[in-house]
Amino acid sequence: MNAFWPVELQDGPIGLRPIRMRDQRSWQEVSRRNRDWLRRWEATVPPARAGQPPALRPTYRQMVRFLRGEAHAGRMLPFVVTYQGRLVGQLTVGGITWGSMCSANIGYWIDEAYAGRGIIPTVVALSVDHCFGAMGLHRIEVCIRPENSPSRRVVEKLGFREEGLRPRYLHIDGGWRDHLVYALTVDEVPEGMLARWHRIESHHPHK
Repeated sequence: MNAFWPVELQDGPIGLRPIRMRDQRSWQEVSRRNRDWLRRWEATVPPARAGQPPALRPTYRQMVRFLRGEAHAGRMLPFVVTYQGRLVGQLTVGGITWGSMCSANIGYWIDEAYAGRGIIPTVVALSVDHCFGAMGLHRIEVCIRPENSPSRRVVEKLGFREEGLRPRYLHIDGGWRDHLVYALTVDEVPEGMLARWHRIESHHPHK
């Protein structure tokens, strides 16, 4: 597994690279500026049960240490999204499972100031090609709140199949929220996801 990580993936000015301790200032600035915009979509920790201490939000350094540990264990690929070298978001390949399943899931967010430029479809395509090509995974899932139209458009444009609803799937913004499951298997993109995205872009360029 470690042969596939760390890795940097690039398509023109858009890239994915491992999250680093020295990204702290940039990551915190982007997160702080986008707090209200991202609140509806970011996973949260449910309230502690009676008698239990409240869960503390990890510090940036604790988060990076956890992500690095998961990456070295082969369970996760924790990327930051870059545009012209600037940190503009995050994409995580998580839940990596081998054996008879060979699957993973992808989650992402982007700075509102950079939304709508085709950055997220590009990095999803880069990560899918890495998972299917270099890593040999079979299936990728993306779970999205039904209300999150921009995120749903990303995966629908790329050809992910909507498989159904997972009721009360993740705790987000103070409650258990339903999510739609989108999925794709390697045989559904024989040409590669990035090649598919470039073909779509050439016919329907983003504004």
